Amino acid sequence: MAPRIAASRSIPRCAAQLSWCEVHKSRGIATSYLKKVAEGEARWEKRAERIQNGEERHVWDVLDERGYIKDIAGTPDKIKEVMRIKRIGAYVGVDPTADSLHIGHLLPFMPLFWLWFHGYPAVTLLGGATARIGDPTGRLQSRENISNSEISKNVTKIHFQLTRLWRNVVTLREKYGYEKDWAAKRHLLNNNMWLQGLTVYDFTKRLARQTRIGPMLTRDTVKRKMTEGDGMSLGEFMYPLFQGWDFWHMYNKLGVQMQIGGSDQYGNIVAGIDALKVIRESEEAPYARMPTEWQHEPVGFTVPLLLDSAGVKFGKSAGNAVWLDEFKTSAFELYGYFMRRSDDEVEKLLRLFTFMPMAKIQEVMTMHQADPSKRVAQHTLAFEVISLVHGSQKALQEAQQHQFRFGGELPHVVNEPSEDSGIVTPNNAPRSDIRLPKSVMALSPAKLLYATGLASSNSDGQRLVAQQGAYVAAQPGQSRGLVPGNLAWTPMKMWFPDETAKYLIDDKILILRKGKHNVRIVELVSDEEWEASGQIYPGQPFTGMVRRITEQLQKEAEENGQTLTPNQLKKMVEAKAREQGNLTVANNPDIELPSKREVRQRTKERKDKSKPQW
Repeated sequence: MAPRIAASRSIPRCAAQLSWCEVHKSRGIATSYLKKVAEGEARWEKRAERIQNGEERHVWDVLDERGYIKDIAGTPDKIKEVMRIKRIGAYVGVDPTADSLHIGHLLPFMPLFWLWFHGYPAVTLLGGATARIGDPTGRLQSRENISNSEISKNVTKIHFQLTRLWRNVVTLREKYGYEKDWAAKRHLLNNNMWLQGLTVYDFTKRLARQTRIGPMLTRDTVKRKMTEGDGMSLGEFMYPLFQGWDFWHMYNKLGVQMQIGGSDQYGNIVAGIDALKVIRESEEAPYARMPTEWQHEPVGFTVPLLLDSAGVKFGKSAGNAVWLDEFKTSAFELYGYFMRRSDDEVEKLLRLFTFMPMAKIQEVMTMHQADPSKRVAQHTLAFEVISLVHGSQKALQEAQQHQFRFGGELPHVVNEPSEDSGIVTPNNAPRSDIRLPKSVMALSPAKLLYATGLASSNSDGQRLVAQQGAYVAAQPGQSRGLVPGNLAWTPMKMWFPDETAKYLIDDKILILRKGKHNVRIVELVSDEEWEASGQIYPGQPFTGMVRRITEQLQKEAEENGQTLTPNQLKKMVEAKAREQGNLTVANNPDIELPSKREVRQRTKERKDKSKPQW
């Protein structure tokens, strides 16, 4: 041992400490992970060989055949070769300027899903930060400012819509027999994750000082908005640069090399590619510089815009949006929208909005042309779109509602838990946005969960809070507090009732969650407005089942000029409860009915309210 000790003492202390830190702070990598990576690379090399030998179709040709590719930022031949030899990632971004996606948003997602089917990593990006700026593309008037509460609501709802889309895409991948590839990762990100920490210094140093104003002024959006519109703000002018920073972040962290968007986004895609190259080349640290050869170049393409019958782009501003939120556009209405498509366009829509093989589409069109009155193609299109947006169970319900049978047998459907089971999935989640009176903020966390429908009773709410199974959006007390556009959750605890108020957004929105998919976006209204609406919420004081039945019976008796004794009232309450199926009330021998004094007092109050106020 003596020689060892002497050798260790001969090492300088700082060097010894550095060596210890390098050994103990290095991140370990499991051999199973390295094996998976090696297997994924081997699969990709074999796939590249099959494509080169003509044994397998290139996914770019698949996208082109189905009509997804309109404008290309890059050289098609180089893009095809890069995609053949590299598992490049792709992304589609959407800003939450509304509380729901519409079918116009769905079109750019389709080639992204196709790429994922074929083994490419895919990212759906939610623009929680860029939505505060507003994309000026194609607009002459600036977007209205979005409040913190509105953008928080939009981010929450669209986040769960994208979650549902991905869940259904996974199901459709299995339905159409595409092989699951471990290396084909999928992500749902929010650009607020990195833009909220971006400093003005870094933005200026890495991008702004290298960007020339001249080329940006030649963009059609800038010229039209400055000459025909209401002018352009500095934020709107820099919007493509922020979108370019998004591209750079995902390029640097996830290997995303391709951006996909609607045809109106071509200018932003080109500007984003230029911005990415500028940021990449402005790296000063030699060890952090990234390669710039042709196989590492960022690329992108656009899909054709989806227009309505008048040739207008779908959107909230145009007022013609067909929403993916079933509470804004029901599944029945969405099914009907595709049922009304003309025979001339239905084949094109089948290629764009379904994952059906081209041979199957031709088979459907042959059946359709044999008897167009049966509208076989429209029914198939509607069923496939509803399966993607709302799940196969909902699509089956709508198909049955339209009394259509698919070739004599029902389509393949993946069974999901019913609503009665209590298991909530993205496809059977109840309505997320509700209204409640401001007085609910005085309730305890358990009672608040019951009031919003996230708990079946006060005791169930108490159990949820005790187990930290419920969450509230925002993180007060952190260095940044609630960052608008960010979706962060804090577990609910047994705090005092008034403490829940610090989680309010703009003093009127409260966002709660139980599990993964059960969300409530609570808009608070005045107690007077709530009382005037005539609605009640679970657990609302003085609105129990017995009390409501009793008051209803008393009111009916007064209208008929009758006077009920407490014994008569009790029997009638029990009978009414049995009629409504409430056996808990009907079989309870200890029903507490109001006293005669309380009955007289309530009768007097109702009569006073009914008198005209002079």
